[in-house]
Amino acid sequence: MITTIKTLEEYDQIVAEKAAALIYFSHEQCNVCQVLKPKIQEILGAHFPEVEMFYADTKLQPEIAAQHSIFAVPTILVYFDRKEYIRKSRNIGT
Repeated sequence: MITTIKTLEEYDQIVAEKAAALIYFSHEQCNVCQVLKPKIQEILGAHFPEVEMFYADTKLQPEIAAQHSIFAVPTILVYFDRKEYIRKSRNIGT
């Protein structure tokens, strides 16, 4: 199950407290995003169970996207020990 991030404070808390976190940025009108999300979940579950996945809706929480320079969807940010290690946007292959 993916936890939806609703506030910037919640986002910051997740990054600060989780050893490994993947934040998936998209919105409900993005068809590509809807197809890609379960594939990302499947890959994490099968190969990276220690990485927790979170969802941020760029239309409902634009301040989160703006604060983290998210200009296109889908975008994936992966954090390890409070540091951003991976940023993939738009054309993401699985």
